[in-house]
Amino acid sequence: MRSRSVVAAGGLVGLCSLLLLLGGCASVEQRAAYSADDAKRARIEGFQAIRMWADAPAESFDSSSFKPQPQPGKPFAYLALSGGGGDGAFGAGILNGWSESGARPEFTVVSGVSTGALIAPFAFLGPAYDPTLKEMYTSGLASSFAASPNALGALFGSSVFDGQPLRDAIAHYTTPELLEAIAREHARGRRLFVVTTDLDAARPVLWNMGEIASARTPRSLQLFRQVLTASASVPVAFPPALIAASSDGKPIEEMHVDGGVSTQVFTFPDRLLMQTGSSQRLAAKPAIYIIMNGRTSPDFQPVENSTKAIAIRSLDMKSKREIQSYLSATYQFARRNGMAFNMTAIDQSVPESQGIGFDTDYMRTLYALGYDSARSGRFWTQTPPVP
Repeated sequence: MRSRSVVAAGGLVGLCSLLLLLGGCASVEQRAAYSADDAKRARIEGFQAIRMWADAPAESFDSSSFKPQPQPGKPFAYLALSGGGGDGAFGAGILNGWSESGARPEFTVVSGVSTGALIAPFAFLGPAYDPTLKEMYTSGLASSFAASPNALGALFGSSVFDGQPLRDAIAHYTTPELLEAIAREHARGRRLFVVTTDLDAARPVLWNMGEIASARTPRSLQLFRQVLTASASVPVAFPPALIAASSDGKPIEEMHVDGGVSTQVFTFPDRLLMQTGSSQRLAAKPAIYIIMNGRTSPDFQPVENSTKAIAIRSLDMKSKREIQSYLSATYQFARRNGMAFNMTAIDQSVPESQGIGFDTDYMRTLYALGYDSARSGRFWTQTPPVP
């Protein structure tokens, strides 16, 4: 079971119509050209072992800084948070309700993609940060992310929406104190990962957020925020994050966007999970928990006979089928290796947002849905969705 390429189901589907309407888009901001060889040697000054290709061979993940370490007396627990835009309110509600139930474990590994990346640091640090998650998704703050679309920005710039509200929110919540807390947990052997998509290389990048926090350099906070911003920046909707690197002394700017472009949810390769889980079988059964911030199966829906409607429906169908395939592969791996498989997703009966998905009332409804179901204990399924 390897991380598979899955088109983001939430934001990208909602923006399909914009892509169709905006034919020849050209950015006015030019970057200095660099080659594939430059990219292979690219490093970020002041950091070590902070990233790798998320689709790299399994042996690449054996680095001690990436490999989680056993937590004495505690079971191995992997939490994977998917993309989904404003549907992330569901995941925030799940985590808070899970805390209230008293059954939420300390996670050995947390990975986040897109909106899951925004949730991941707070899920990693535990229930003390539940109020922050609730505020992020229910206070109305997120509605500013997609406020005042600008068609000229899409035609002559790099995005429909101004990315400043998103950057400001991330800067508000990711404080030096937050990074210090993450660095302490990283030193214990727990791991926090976020996925972005490198558009130049057309590959997913796995960022070791605990290692970034642990570097404690003047750039640590800036880079941490940049990675979160990149992972949540749906292409066309929000501007990409340009991350400064160097290749043999040559300065370059990498273009990173929404991790959901390349993988909707991320779990480690089989081999590493087997090594990590087997070392703790005596403590308790190792478990994988997957929170899908969205729906995992397409429902019946008469489609208008128009280019836009057909394209949106086709993209949504392709995305959900690939998500189902990924979840099925994860389930089969867990079953073969004695790991508990748990997943939750938004019920098909819940109406989807008709816009980009950052409507405050819609997010509050999803938060309450996640919170109530998790608090009552009725939120996990032990089998993947059936196509």
